Order: sequence, then structure tokens, then C-alpha cells
Amino acid sequence: MKHILTPFILAAAFTAPPAIADDAAVLDPAIKAQAEALMAAGLKDDVGLEFTESLTTEIGPRLAGSDAEWRARQWAMIKLKDLNFQQAYIEDFNIPYWERVTETASVTGANPQNLAITALGGSKSTAKGGVEAGVVRFTSLADLKAAPADSLKGKIAFIDERMVRAQDGSGYGYAVGKRSGCAQAAADLGAVACLIRSAGTDSHRMPHTGGMAREGALGALPAAALAAPDADQLARLLERGPVNVKLNIQVKTAESAASGNVIAEVEGSSLKDEIVLIGCHLDSWDLGTGAIDDAAGCGIVVAAANLIQQLPGKPKRTIRVVLYGSEEVGLFGGKAYGEAHADQLDKHVLVAESDFGAGRIWRLTTGFGEGAMAYAKAMQDLVAPLGVVPGDNSSKGDSDVSVLGKMGVPALSADQDGTDYFDLHHTPDDTFDKIDPEAFRQNVAVYAALTYVAAETGWDFRKAAAPATEDQ
Repeated sequence: MKHILTPFILAAAFTAPPAIADDAAVLDPAIKAQAEALMAAGLKDDVGLEFTESLTTEIGPRLAGSDAEWRARQWAMIKLKDLNFQQAYIEDFNIPYWERVTETASVTGANPQNLAITALGGSKSTAKGGVEAGVVRFTSLADLKAAPADSLKGKIAFIDERMVRAQDGSGYGYAVGKRSGCAQAAADLGAVACLIRSAGTDSHRMPHTGGMAREGALGALPAAALAAPDADQLARLLERGPVNVKLNIQVKTAESAASGNVIAEVEGSSLKDEIVLIGCHLDSWDLGTGAIDDAAGCGIVVAAANLIQQLPGKPKRTIRVVLYGSEEVGLFGGKAYGEAHADQLDKHVLVAESDFGAGRIWRLTTGFGEGAMAYAKAMQDLVAPLGVVPGDNSSKGDSDVSVLGKMGVPALSADQDGTDYFDLHHTPDDTFDKIDPEAFRQNVAVYAALTYVAAETGWDFRKAAAPATEDQ
């Protein structure tokens, strides 16, 4: 279904005089009015929700490098063309491939029982039929690394570290360290496998998968995450005495598998060589249908760009929507894009990525040059009526676009409420029904307004501070 903007939006579009000078601290009134009209349209728009529902229903899980991820790219091309994006194409790249086949764990001996686990991305296979060994518990990755040399020979390391719930998801950065580092640290001490308490904040028997540090497709050891109640159970058993666990993980790997980034553009006019990039990632883990991570992000940025392209003229700058591939296994899509467009970095004026679910955006964080902070304030003021508070200026962009942010490209982070994000993240429970439509539409409204302003004003977000004079 074609979604048509209201007459008010159409009348306001691209009739404004040229944008005000770069050193102005306020938006041109006509540009502001258009951005506000886009916000109003975003709050009523269903394109993004329909896009997300279709992706999670018709494709489902989209493991990086898999046939399903390939089908997602073809599906995305059809959807983007149906939405009348005139420029839509795929940039191919290859990745090392990993896929789970078997994953089971059980306590043996006097208290036999099954444990709910999921293999971590990059886990090695155990011997066929599994491996059985005694478990040694640690309270953190640092605790494991501090263990005496060879103290885990023939043992299974178990890092039992809880993740703290937070609106900004800040507990994840610390907790995920055990996921990436457990296998190598345990291998260095002679262990045969590694178990971790899931990097998540729920109490369900749905363990959280996720990538681990590895060389190519594989890490150092067989490694798995325990669901939170099962981590509790194992800890209680260990309080009663020695515990043996039988772990059976079998995986499939390949040195190279096809992946790619799907790209769509709203062509600019007077500054069409300059690019405002908004992104998401198309791949997901294989346990759920990847609704909040990150089909929702793709629906949000596609819907935002679609609202802008329906205006009866072109924005000054080109808006580029990138649906990155293979984010979950090591930001491969972001790295591939950075390499492919290395000679265009100076033309990328602003980047942002939606990859934290679809909770309401509550804070806008920038990563601008010191002399561009007036533009940050203007953008923060614009979206304040939607309940968005100002953040600091530390953003490097999220997920894949952080590759560009770390190269010096100005970035925005439209921070979603992640209070319950890590209840669902990387679990079978990451499904479409978990998305709040009202919160989702608020995301579309924010992205549409900010993307339009970045494209239409011509502001220089890299702008350095004015040099000091002798009397300053």
C-alpha cells in the first residue's frame, strides 16, 4: 500500500528559502516546519511496521552467511523497489561461516539433570558424543584470568557473572566481555570447554547466544551460554560439592560464505555528492526471528527515508539507507562498507544506526566537531517534544556505522529505552509480537526529522571550533 503524506506536508516541502548560514544556532523556520510535519507523519506511519513484520514472517531468522540471509537481501531489494526507491543495490562481500548443529548439556553423577544452553557463535565442536568434565566456577572473566597456570587442565570453566539492567544498556558492555573472552582464557589454562551465564537480564530458560572472539569461523574452545535459572542451578549444585557436566556441541563451518549490504538512496539535489547515512543490520542470530535485533531498526530507517522521498522535491544532500549484512558475527558489513567507500569518507556528513530494539527514543547523543554544537542543540530541541532529552557529544555511532564514526565521520545516536532489551536479545523470544507499535512510530518520527534536517540544512557537522584570538 502506498502511504501518502498529508497536504500540509506536501505544501511545506522544499518551498523554503536557502538554509541559514552554518554559524546559526537555530533552524530555518521553513525547514523546522517541514521537520515537524515529518514527525507528525511518522507518528501515524505503518510502512516501518509492515516492513518489519514482513521480514520476520517471510524470512525469519537470518544467520550471517546463510541461505536465509541471502533470501533477506533479495526480499529487501523487492521491498525497496516497491516503495519506489529509485536507487537500490547490493554490495557483496564474504565472511567465515559458522552454524550450530547440536547443543546439549547435562549434569551427571548423583544429581543428573539437563541444562538449558545455547552454543556461542564461533564455538568449536566437542568430540563426537560430547565431553564430560568437572566444572570450576568463577565470578568474572578477570577471576578466570587470574587462576593459576594449568589449574583448569581437563576441566570446564564456568563464569557466573550477572548482567545489570539499565535504560541505556550500559550493563551489556561489561557483561559481554565474558562471552567474547571466556574460551581463550579457559583454553590458556588447559580447560576443555567454557560455560557462561547468559549476557542477558531475564530469568527465563532461554539462553542468550552471541559471538565470541575467534580466528576465522572458530574460537579457542567449545563454548556455550547457560540460561539464567540454569546458571543458578549449577551454582547451587557446586555449593554442595563437585559437579561434572557432559557437554555436546557440534557445529558446521566454512572458510568463506556470501554476505552483502543492501543500499537504497534518496538522491540529493544541490549537494547530492554529500551523504547522510542511516543504517541497520539485516542479519540476525538463528534462535528467534530477529525482530528487535534488528528487523525493527531496518523498518525504522526505511520508513524514515520513505517519508522524506515522498516530498515533492529532493533534499539537498543524498540520503543513503544501508541494511548491513553480517553485523552479529563481527561488524563485517560495516567494515566492508568502510573499505568500499574509503575514498568517500569526506562526503559522509553524518551517520546513524538503529540497532537497539524499538523502545521509545529517550536521548539524543551526538558526535560532532566542537564548532558544530549549535547544530546538536538545534536537533535536540527539535525532537524534545517527542520526549527525547539531550545527551553528550561522545557518540561514534552504533554497531556498523561506528566503523565510520571511529574514522572521524560525525555521528548521531538516537538512544532507545533498553530497559527490557536484554530480556529478549539473542534469544528465541526475539519475535515480532514484542514490538510496541506506538514506540516504534516514535522512532520513525525522530529518524525522519533528524535525517531531513541533516540533509536539507547543509550544516557542517565536522566544523572545528574557531581559533582563539589574543583577546580571548
